Amino acid sequence: MRDLSTRWWAKPLANRFRLVVSGSEDGRPDWVASIAEGDDEGLFGPESAVWKIHGSLATLLGGIRALLLQAAHPAPRRGVIEHSRYESDPLGRLAGTTRWLTLTTFASRKIIAREAERVNAMHQAVRGEFQNRGGQSKPYRASDQRYLLWVHCAFTDSFLKSYLALEPGIRPNLGDLTDLEGVELADAYIREWALSAKPLGLLDAPESLIQLEEALEEFRKNDLHVDEEGKRVIEFILNPPFSPLGKFFYSILAGAAISTLDLRDRELLGLRQPRSINLKLSKFALKILSAMLGHRSPSERVARDRIEKIEWNRHVEGS
Repeated sequence: MRDLSTRWWAKPLANRFRLVVSGSEDGRPDWVASIAEGDDEGLFGPESAVWKIHGSLATLLGGIRALLLQAAHPAPRRGVIEHSRYESDPLGRLAGTTRWLTLTTFASRKIIAREAERVNAMHQAVRGEFQNRGGQSKPYRASDQRYLLWVHCAFTDSFLKSYLALEPGIRPNLGDLTDLEGVELADAYIREWALSAKPLGLLDAPESLIQLEEALEEFRKNDLHVDEEGKRVIEFILNPPFSPLGKFFYSILAGAAISTLDLRDRELLGLRQPRSINLKLSKFALKILSAMLGHRSPSERVARDRIEKIEWNRHVEGS
């Protein structure tokens, strides 16, 4: 689809979208400037699977899917209820998550380490008690390895599966591991994104699709359950306080996100399989949105400029 970013009607819509997601109409909140700092590619780089997937608007589906999936675990769910502002300031929470994701994807190692320190400092206060699936009261801390592992797995699975569902040309059958292109991309993404977990304290993140599926299955067997509290969280995720237009657009994305969930996870969350039209509508809507925004985000453009300067300096020094 041709570039629509210069059309008079596209700019206010694009600005509103950027404001919702990042907290800034131009998609450049103050922290984006830090992506220009540093003298390395970061953890990944322009040719990585992480840049490919996180540079796609499929991350919008992935974000909704990850929130739903994370709500199936009682410990992180309780942490969100007790320590986040997901109801009073859902857009602020979204902007905070966007900041961590974007910096970890595109920034230099120095900036990634600094961002991890900020997140870890917030996690220190996230602790309390939750009811496990057996009805027993158990302590939780956001820095616990199992807590971190579930959040990481839900995030990784959601962003990967959403991208594969939307990307033309890839027709993965991930349950049977039969699509070579899809599986190779999946393994690369999971292996690369495991690096993002180490600065947050997770030492044993899955590094292949098989390992990720095994970890998810183990959580299904031993940890996941949805009670009345969980149902309220899920209801809020599916019906956030957006404008009428925002709610319409969000409902399309949410339906598509639900359609990418494993059947067992949909049933656990009490969600019905949406009509197939949701995924088709999402593909169309995201194509239009991408054309309105431009095909690279401001953050990715800053990162590419940084890397080009690094490569130019190396060339000059070597000549």
